Amino acid sequence: MNALFWLLNELISLYKWAVILAAVYSMLASFGVLDTRNRIVWTIGDFLYRITEPALRPIRNMLPNFGGIDISPVILIVLLQALQILLGEIWVRAAGAMYF
Repeated sequence: MNALFWLLNELISLYKWAVILAAVYSMLASFGVLDTRNRIVWTIGDFLYRITEPALRPIRNMLPNFGGIDISPVILIVLLQALQILLGEIWVRAAGAMYF
C-alpha cells in the first residue's frame, strides 16, 4: 500500500514539473527566445502541450478573460498540491489503521 501512495505522489510531482516546464516553454517561445522551427525544440514543446493541455483546457474555459495573461498553470499547480496533501492525509490514516 505504501508503494502505491508513493507512486501516486511521485506522479503528481512529475506532472507539476511538466506544468511548470510547459509554462516556461510557452513564455520563452512567445518572446522569441526559443526557435520553435528547430525540430527538437518543437518536439519538446509538443510533448509538454500534449500532456498538460487536457488538464489546463477545462480551467481556461472556466476563467474569465484576463487579456493575454494565463493563470491556469498556477491554478492547476495549486490543485495538484491540494491533491498531494489529501493523498498524504489518506496515507496517514490508512497507515494508522494498519497498526490498530
